[in-house]
Amino acid sequence: MRTVFLGTSEFAVAVLQRLAASPHRPALVVTRPDRPRGRGRRVAPPPAAVAARELGIEVLQPRSVNDDDARAAIAAVRPEAICVCAFGGLIRDPLLSDYRMLNLHPSLLPRWRGAAPVERAIMAGDVETGVSIMRVVEALDAGPVCAQRPEPVHPHDTYGTLAPRLQHIGGELLVEVLDDDPPCLDQDDARATYAEKIGPDDRILHPDRTPAENERVVRALRPHIGARIPRAGHEPLRVCAALIRADVDDVAPGALAARDGELVYGCAEGALELLEVQPPGGRRMEAAAFLRGHAL
Repeated sequence: MRTVFLGTSEFAVAVLQRLAASPHRPALVVTRPDRPRGRGRRVAPPPAAVAARELGIEVLQPRSVNDDDARAAIAAVRPEAICVCAFGGLIRDPLLSDYRMLNLHPSLLPRWRGAAPVERAIMAGDVETGVSIMRVVEALDAGPVCAQRPEPVHPHDTYGTLAPRLQHIGGELLVEVLDDDPPCLDQDDARATYAEKIGPDDRILHPDRTPAENERVVRALRPHIGARIPRAGHEPLRVCAALIRADVDDVAPGALAARDGELVYGCAEGALELLEVQPPGGRRMEAAAFLRGHAL
């Protein structure tokens, strides 16, 4: 089947690679414009653009996929389907109605519609998530679902371990949907939950939460975003890995303390042992190295 792929982020890359290896290899990849990235804020192409060029697929980076020129470029390759994964741009009519448009979403819809479904599933303590393939509609992730495949969330999963499994599952499932064209069933809107984009407040570890709740935040944001602990008179400390310490009950909630060479953060009903941290402007390091070089 002749396809066009709309995708931008790292998550979209593995799906694009699987699609390119199938009989449904995209004739065109549409992604977002280059923009400043990383700590140096150097202008760089999005991951999907880099991957598409490595695969020898034509790349289009319009300001908006809904512009006349972008729609004309898509029409010129005569796609039978448009596949969408982590695109990050609004798709509107007439483009939306002109093609069979399938979106790969990393959750079991209608749970976790929205921008950060993998992170929100881990934060919420979900024991299962998965991948859904749905028809794209104007409402956010509300289109009828053509196929789903579940995947367990393991107790020690981070974004960095769970997302690659969902990428692999999603790529396989998307190819199956293109092969078999299964019917799509409407979602139950009454059961919908929303995975809002991760904002600054979502990164903060709160002293009034339990160690388990804070530890899930650390795992959900590892390694791409990072959790943070505010410190009076200092920039926040980034927390990259942590361990629940319900046995520690002598550290006040919100306090950082050294205990026998361990760095602990007081929470409600216990503490969190910080295994790996990143001080402002520094590199990631084990807690022992941080304690040797930094005063609490």
